[in-house]
Amino acid sequence: MTHQALIPDAMQPRYETLQFSPGIWSGDHVFLTGMTGSDQDGLMPSDLDQQFRNAFDKIAAVLAQADLTFANVVEMTSYHIGLRDHFDQFDAIRRTYISAPYPAWTAIEVAGLRQQDAVVEIRGVAYCGARD
Repeated sequence: MTHQALIPDAMQPRYETLQFSPGIWSGDHVFLTGMTGSDQDGLMPSDLDQQFRNAFDKIAAVLAQADLTFANVVEMTSYHIGLRDHFDQFDAIRRTYISAPYPAWTAIEVAGLRQQDAVVEIRGVAYCGARD
């Protein structure tokens, strides 16, 4: 089985520094690394809406590397600091990125995330069908 790293240009420096793939295409699926809401410079916005959008936009960029969209996402897990405090806000933004049939989704409250001031990290799995 062949695996292919999916690395959008904007994520190349983090790929090299942290040595992880933003996404891996393996067989019929793309496995997405957890994305926080940092901006292109690695800074974390204090605005939660912006954090949530940034995280989803980074996932969209990885999906685009495989010519996929959120319509291909079959499973999503989101990790939250203060989940109950911002769930409705997060969910409203999440709904602008996904559509039916909706992916399976688990939202988990956590004590902390690797990146300072991050309140969410989102990972997922997308189905892409058999590769040629």
